[in-house]
Amino acid sequence: MFFRLTASVAALVLVPNLAFAVDLKLSHQWSTNDVRHKVAQMVADEVADDGINIQIYPSASLFKANEQYNPLSRGRLDMTVLPLSYAGGQRPAYNLTLMPGLVKSHDHAARLVESPFMDMLEEIMAEDDVMVLVHGYLAGGFAGTEECITGPETVKGKQMRAAGKAFEQMLAEAGASITSLPSSELYSAMQSGVVDAANTSSSSFVSYRLYEQVKCFTPVSDYSLWFMYQPLLMNKSTFESLTEDQQKALLEAGKKAQAFYLEEAKKEDDAATEKFREAGVEIAEMTEEEFNAWREVAKASSYKEFIAETPNGQELLDAALAVQ
Repeated sequence: MFFRLTASVAALVLVPNLAFAVDLKLSHQWSTNDVRHKVAQMVADEVADDGINIQIYPSASLFKANEQYNPLSRGRLDMTVLPLSYAGGQRPAYNLTLMPGLVKSHDHAARLVESPFMDMLEEIMAEDDVMVLVHGYLAGGFAGTEECITGPETVKGKQMRAAGKAFEQMLAEAGASITSLPSSELYSAMQSGVVDAANTSSSSFVSYRLYEQVKCFTPVSDYSLWFMYQPLLMNKSTFESLTEDQQKALLEAGKKAQAFYLEEAKKEDDAATEKFREAGVEIAEMTEEEFNAWREVAKASSYKEFIAETPNGQELLDAALAVQ
């Protein structure tokens, strides 16, 4: 039995079932309490008896948050969980994975990952020797210190923080002024009046206690604007170096983790809504009409910019929008 070695395979020893044991490194930026770590840990636990030892390095302890895609594609890192848009500077197509109005709900996101659009993205990843083991989207909403943020008209004249360049472009088109700062600084920015409203993930809204500073929260519901694709990726050559049984074990573990990821993402959104409600914050769900109005604003701003700077941008965008 022959085994093809790659640079990322750290150790090989025979195990009782005559398969080869292999050590793999998985890096991510999140804490061990985060759902993305739990997804990684689930995969590691599922394949531990198949001769695959996945060593997880959380909290950016191996590579910095924005510096994981290149090591992965070059075989210096075996696996990672990260927002794919982090690599949008290298692959502009990836910016579609954090684009306003492209995904409207978690169930819609689940359909998107099974669509020709995702096949197109995975073809681009394969060119970088990268493959998806677990698909996953996390969602977010809006919050305002004085009033609700629902339709485009509600942001006019407001000083806002947005999560991602495409959202900044869309909000600016709708008449908002943009303040760029990390979500970790939102609490003080709202408290001091530097920011009137913000857009970020459900988990960040809770972990940074923004319910203490706002009067209205627009949560993830049937129609939401902010969805960010954050998959568990693997170096393709490393995967192909494994035995057929080990590859099968990883794929099965990935499938199980993907179902867990989807359910946990929904739970995070529900937990955020409940936390704001308990704090006495008004809850204002976005309507279908407001969602469609935002998409029109995005077409004139974010989508237009994406098409201009991305090879085959129109084709990619059309494929994403075709998923109902």
